[in-house]
Amino acid sequence: MDLSNLRPADGAKQSNNFRRGRGHGSGNGKTAGKGHKGQKARSGGTRPGFEGGQMPLYRRIPKRGFTNRNTKTIVGINVSALEVFDNDAVVSVETLVEAGIVKNPRDGVKILGNGELTKKLTVQANAFSAGAAAKIEALGGKAEVI
Repeated sequence: MDLSNLRPADGAKQSNNFRRGRGHGSGNGKTAGKGHKGQKARSGGTRPGFEGGQMPLYRRIPKRGFTNRNTKTIVGINVSALEVFDNDAVVSVETLVEAGIVKNPRDGVKILGNGELTKKLTVQANAFSAGAAAKIEALGGKAEVI
């Protein structure tokens, strides 16, 4: 084996690099694989979503309502889900993701007051409901807004 014997593995090298429009002997001459006349033989083509003059799908479907560009998607977690953590633990958004309680924090995590909590925790989240903050602080923990 030396440098003069090196070659790519079989099937590794592919090329779609035909020299189009170089005479009929090339197999891709005259119309260069585009057939005769018609829209697809011309330069330019159509814009995305164009359906040949038929009313396009994005105009056929009814438009309703309003989508607020500035809305935020907040993930709600009940205090009962915090029972998996040890006593005196610091619970943040990152630890919630690691524990598998939150899959995707999106724009923030809010702790809600449903369920019971029996451990003293320092909870750091984007928002707390009044009931959740009261339950956390009743056990000597802290509800810190980040």
